[in-house]
Amino acid sequence: MQWQDVLADKSLQDLPYKIELNERGKIEMSPVSLIHSRLQGKLAKILGTELGGEIFTELAIETRLGVKVPDVAWGTEEYFQQHCEEVCATSAPEICIEILSPSNTMVEMQDKILLYLEAGAVEVWLVEQQGMIRFFNRDGEQKNSLFTTKITKIS
Repeated sequence: MQWQDVLADKSLQDLPYKIELNERGKIEMSPVSLIHSRLQGKLAKILGTELGGEIFTELAIETRLGVKVPDVAWGTEEYFQQHCEEVCATSAPEICIEILSPSNTMVEMQDKILLYLEAGAVEVWLVEQQGMIRFFNRDGEQKNSLFTTKITKIS
């Protein structure tokens, strides 16, 4: 299955799940909770206020292991202009953010961190249900974001 097929399939629209494709083109779904959705909205608002640029929620990004969809992402206007006509982004924006769900494993998140960085992200943020944020770049976990020191926790 290709990403265009997912978008065109009416039976997959309006599901209460985030959909991704694995490296074999098979659909993977993750259910989202109210807390998850709330954190997603707060992050988008804070990023827009703090960094400007472009905010993306559930942006489809092509990776070497299929299409992955961070909960929130941030990119420059230049990134947006380079990718605005793509159905699925062929590279990741500067920041990709995953909000952890109880069903997520650390191995799964480590894989996603690597995939987003390989796809071009400068940073990947992992946000815990309690709002604590962990920052990762090509050098591993960092104490703060390279883009802002004001965002450390979402409440």
